[in-house]
Amino acid sequence: MSDTLNSLQHHVTRCGGTEQAFTGKYWNHKEKGNYNCVCCDTPLFRSETKYDSGSGWPSFYDVLSKKNIKIRRDTSHGMIRDEALCATCDAHLGHVFDDGPAPTGLRYCINSASLNFVKD
Repeated sequence: MSDTLNSLQHHVTRCGGTEQAFTGKYWNHKEKGNYNCVCCDTPLFRSETKYDSGSGWPSFYDVLSKKNIKIRRDTSHGMIRDEALCATCDAHLGHVFDDGPAPTGLRYCINSASLNFVKD
């Protein structure tokens, strides 16, 4: 966790922005550990649920704890999507889609800029 966010982290987490596909530091990251909220360090995802969705963003098929993520309807940009936010600090993380793998069928498509990795 960082006391200050860089400009991309701020744009993503506090302004609902999106980083460019295939540019984030975690889109192809394979170490074992937790992915936490970059703003408040709340644990969000485990490396065991991360998979390559081909989207260019870190993708997870499940959350570490449902109490740590909240979902809100996002109708921006002429689309209807489900936005994933940190339940602790309201940071924008990314979006959730129903085209993920078993066992959940979900794809949490998350911006690297919203995450901080903590190695096991």
